[in-house]
Amino acid sequence: MLAKATGAGHRPIAAMLGRPPATVRGWLRRFATRAEDIRVVFTRLLHAVDPEADPLLPRGSGFADAVEALGRAAAAVVVRLSPGSPWEFASRASAGLLLAPCLQTAAEPW
Repeated sequence: MLAKATGAGHRPIAAMLGRPPATVRGWLRRFATRAEDIRVVFTRLLHAVDPEADPLLPRGSGFADAVEALGRAAAAVVVRLSPGSPWEFASRASAGLLLAPCLQTAAEPW
């Protein structure tokens, strides 16, 4: 997600990760579809965990804004609660659904 937020396309990202391009393209599309919801949820979490956190600055795209919010929230949680990678945190915080295929239900948080 960070590579995409900084301008990389799905093929170079796939090569870097050793994953099929179609898989990475699907991940990026799902994240982009949910970017605004992801930004809102993780911005709220950031400020709940660290009420003194600096405001998030716009990064130039909804995708990049969502990555920034997720990363900042993850860093705040890791500092306060336990060590681990930001993406491990994101997976746990979204119950493993951050990059899951879209389900068209009203109850879906993403």
